[in-house]
Amino acid sequence: MANSNISMNDLHAQLSKLGPADLIIDVRSTEEYAAGHIQGSRNIPYDQVEKHVEELKKYKTIYIHCQAGGRAGRAAQVLAKLGLTNIACISNSGMGDWMAAGFPVVKH
Repeated sequence: MANSNISMNDLHAQLSKLGPADLIIDVRSTEEYAAGHIQGSRNIPYDQVEKHVEELKKYKTIYIHCQAGGRAGRAAQVLAKLGLTNIACISNSGMGDWMAAGFPVVKH
């Protein structure tokens, strides 16, 4: 699969179809993640994604998002330069839009 850009609505529509070979990465800060995130997503702050490249290569698709799209775009660029081709980046949207749409969030 080639890297692609999707929206938060696209991600929400895909949620029920995701399996163990798919991973949602929230690249916001740990504080932002704790305040509300997508069920089943994993927090890897955008400036740390390169440390997880080998693990991330094992997934069929990794969905990357942040609050509004900027950090997700930067994280996706870093991972693409490091050879990942399994990235679906939400670069023009984010958790702000997810919450505004009333989609479910987990807080902890």
